[in-house]
Amino acid sequence: MLVTNKQSGFVRKKARDLPRLMELYELNYLLLRRLMPEEQSLPDHVISRVQNALDLHLRLVERSPYTTTFRLTYIFHDDQGEFPAPELLCRTYHDARLAEVISRGRRRGKRSAEYDRFRHSYSIEKKWEVNRFLYKWLSYSLRQQHGFAPGHRQLAEAEIAVTNDSLTGKTKPK
Repeated sequence: MLVTNKQSGFVRKKARDLPRLMELYELNYLLLRRLMPEEQSLPDHVISRVQNALDLHLRLVERSPYTTTFRLTYIFHDDQGEFPAPELLCRTYHDARLAEVISRGRRRGKRSAEYDRFRHSYSIEKKWEVNRFLYKWLSYSLRQQHGFAPGHRQLAEAEIAVTNDSLTGKTKPK
C-alpha cells in the first residue's frame, strides 16, 4: 500500500473500514521513520531536546528483525513526583511498513492502561482514534524539530548554546 499525498484531508475523516485504518498505520510509520531514521542504531533510551519544547522521551522495549516496540512520552513533574503523559506503547512492523499504538498509558491513580489492544478487543473506530492521536503527535513533534538520530542531539544542543550566548551577550574569541 503506497501512500501518496494523503495528508491533505485524509486524517480528518473517520475510519469506517480496515483499509483506511491501515493507511493511517502506514502514515504513522512514515512519520516515525522521519523522527527516528536510524532506529536500529538507537540506544535503549534517548531524549530529544528542542529549545522551547518539552523533552520527548523514547524508550525501546523490544527489537527484532521485523518489529520494534517502544514507548514515546513526555515527562511531567508535579507535587506527587514525575509522571509520563501521554505514554504510548507503539510497534513498527518493518516488513509491512506499518506502525500502530499497542497501548495508551495509564492515567494518574489508575493501574491499568486506558487502551491496551492485547487485553481488549477494540472497534476500528477506537483504533482509529488512538492511532490518529499518534499521527497528530508525531506531526507536531516533527514541526518542533524533534528527532532521534545521531547528530540531531548535537545540532539541537549547539542551537541552544548559540541562542543562550546571544541572549547573554557572550561571544567566542576569534
